[in-house]
Amino acid sequence: MSFTSNLEEDADPIWDAILEHPIVEELGAGTLDKEPFRYWVKQDYIYLIDYARVFAQGVTKAPDLERMGTFAELLDSTINTEMDLHREYAAEFDISEGELEATEPSPTTRAYTDFLVRTASTGTFGDLVAALLPCMWGFNETGKRLAEAGLPNDDRYAAWIEMYAGDEFTELTTWCMELMDDVAEDKNEAECDRFRDLFRTSGRYEYHFWDAAWRQEEWSV
Repeated sequence: MSFTSNLEEDADPIWDAILEHPIVEELGAGTLDKEPFRYWVKQDYIYLIDYARVFAQGVTKAPDLERMGTFAELLDSTINTEMDLHREYAAEFDISEGELEATEPSPTTRAYTDFLVRTASTGTFGDLVAALLPCMWGFNETGKRLAEAGLPNDDRYAAWIEMYAGDEFTELTTWCMELMDDVAEDKNEAECDRFRDLFRTSGRYEYHFWDAAWRQEEWSV
């Protein structure tokens, strides 16, 4: 059995909790009030900046040229394509580029991105992949499950679901899962336990990222 197959026992309860969260349920139904989602869009923009930094670390830590090239492509795509698309999508919710740039990271966003960047910077290549995987796997699973239930009438929410359930993002998720399996294949039990712990922590942050948007979390002091 592959390493990611074994991870499913940790992953499935997290994906289930995300799908059962009111913000995701209402997103799928097309009934979600725009304010929590505007909050999510702005925080996700900030998240993408550090997400790109994780890819940059992937380039430096990758063990071979092929994987270096893939992480370099992901870095370029995130900075020069995905962030432009995010700005365009934000505009559909009346969020200007200036508003995106001025967004202050929430406590949850700050904690999650600090965790990712620290792991990518100080950990091994395998640690980086383990921490990165829940972002791709979780969104893909959320998108696919929502799509199976039927797309909402709100075109903006339908577009979000279609993007993360689509073939391109599914292929990216499959690549990251296979990379995790390859990296873990020759590792000892202690290293695999560390990968599992990093994966679980990152997955929990995925849930709390949604929850923070639902609560429109702010710094209390």
